[in-house]
Amino acid sequence: MSILAVDNGAADQIMQGLAQNWGVTVEVAAAIFIVLVVWELCWKLTAMWKAAAKKKSIAWFIILALVNTLGILPILYIFWFSKIGGKKEAKVSRRPKRKRR
Repeated sequence: MSILAVDNGAADQIMQGLAQNWGVTVEVAAAIFIVLVVWELCWKLTAMWKAAAKKKSIAWFIILALVNTLGILPILYIFWFSKIGGKKEAKVSRRPKRKRR
């Protein structure tokens, strides 16, 4: 039985196939798979939060929710697409305005 604790299930067969293709043990393949899933979720949730909460871009929220790209699409959104067409934030001056005489 593998680290996934699935008896002859589809997940166990997938992990065994990955392990054979990658030339590693099933445990190492499962660890790599888990790292990739966590990587994807971190980027995806960050991009989805930015799209929905900050930009109110429902279309990007749906695209990011449905497409899995190991973080490539969310990274592109965070660093490229979210800056296109966005409102520029007003710069706040730290010095008070002087009164004209």
